[in-house]
This record gives sequence, structure tokens and C-alpha cells, in this order.
Amino acid sequence: MKKVLLAIALLVSSGSLFAQTKSASEPNIQLIRNATLVIEYAGKKILIDPMLSAKGAFQSFAGIQKNPTVDLKMPVSEVIGGVDLVMVTHSHVDHFDSTASNALDKSVHLINQPSDKDFFNKEGFTKAAVLDKEMVWNGISIHRVDGEHGSGKVLEMMGKTSGFVLMAKNQPTIYIVGDAIWTENINKNIKRFKPDYIVVNSGGAFIPGFESTPILMDDEATMQLVGQSGKAKVIAVHMNALDHCRTTRAKLSQKAAELNIGKEKLLIPQDGDVIKLSI
Repeated sequence: MKKVLLAIALLVSSGSLFAQTKSASEPNIQLIRNATLVIEYAGKKILIDPMLSAKGAFQSFAGIQKNPTVDLKMPVSEVIGGVDLVMVTHSHVDHFDSTASNALDKSVHLINQPSDKDFFNKEGFTKAAVLDKEMVWNGISIHRVDGEHGSGKVLEMMGKTSGFVLMAKNQPTIYIVGDAIWTENINKNIKRFKPDYIVVNSGGAFIPGFESTPILMDDEATMQLVGQSGKAKVIAVHMNALDHCRTTRAKLSQKAAELNIGKEKLLIPQDGDVIKLSI
């Protein structure tokens, strides 16, 4: 009888251990739409830059059509269900909209940049935490880095934006660049953190009247980043969802093909796609 009980105990214990190990060893990134991501990381579900409005719910940015230009591939409840942490690179409507604010539990853990402190206080999030440089949350080291959302006068108009770097034991290092143009500072971040994955917003967006001054990396700038990405695989998002983004997935794929950059280096997911991550 003792042997039977011992065998059952070992089976339950090993099953529990297997479940924990499986959860911790299978990180992934799912592109929801635009820059909205769900990241399964170190056993936690992390929601990045939730824009959850229905197609055409808010204004056009370029005078072409209302945004978002495409619907979500899944219900909002599925996106936010079981979320442990929300991270917002900046509070522009295409990165945090009213639908997300209304749908999310106001007591969810939320990390934002210093300049968005008042915004999230007004939205009523009781566990919104300002991240200046770095913090540790549930064993995950989170670093905030600055991005440049354009240049010159356009940068002044666009305001502050951030990127985040996630690091944890037995997990790949992920650099979420956020809304930014290619700069030497991003290059330095890559060399400093040596990420396994870099998520880059590659839509090549612009402000009407300032068409020659991009506010996001386009296909050319994304290729510059790929060239300096070291060991990292690059995941390109923030395309095919907003009317002011000129770089499409097709255009980026064509540029990559011209430069013989394969899918082992540059991944261009469709909405809803899940990318399994490895160290």
C-alpha cells in the first residue's frame, strides 16, 4: 500500500513539475494587431500596447480611412483574459485606446513611462507603476529605454515614447523597441542587452504635412536594424492596421527578399500568429 501511495505521490509531483516546467520553458509572442502583443513569458501573460477598438472606431490619421483599418481576429475577452501585466510604451490611441481602458480590470498591474503617469491615474488604474529605468516584477527584470518617435519638429509634436527589455532566468531576452525611428541609441541598446528577439514597429508611419519625416521605422530602417541585430531574431509588427503606415508586410517582405534576409532572421507575423520563442 505504501508503495502505491508513494507512486501516486511521485506521479502527482512529477506532473505538477512538468506543468510548471512546460509553462516556463515555452515562451511565445502573439501578434494581436498593430503593436498589440500578448507575450507568454516566465509563466506570466503580458499584454503590450492594447489597441482593442473595432475597425473604423476612431479618426483617420492620414485622411485615407478611419482606424483601425482591420478588425481583431479574436474577441477582446480572449485578448485580456488571464492577463497578469499590461505594459504600455506610450499613451497614443493606437497603443492604448478607450476600449482597452474600459475592458481591462482597473486593478491589473500596469507599467508605463514617467510622462504617462497622469494619464493612467486619470484612467483609474490603481496599480499603474511608473518605470523610470528598471524593475523586477515576479522574477522578470524589466528595463525601460527611450525611443525617438520622429526627428526635429516632428519629434517634439509626437512626445515621449519608450521601449522595454524583458529578461528572466531560462527565458529569452526580448527587446520591444516601441514607436521609434532607427537611431544609434537603439543600436547601443542591442549591444548592451544582447537580445534573443527584437520586436520592431516597422510601419513607416508619417504625419500629414511632414511626409518626409517618418515617425516609425520603414522597410529601409528595419533592414538597418536587422543588419545590427547580432544574434537576435527580428519580429516586425505595426503594419497593415493604420492608414498612416506606408510600409506594409508585402513591402517589407519584398525588401527582405532583395537582401536575401530569410525567415530565420526576420519574422513578419500576420494578425493572430503565435511565434514560439527559444533561448
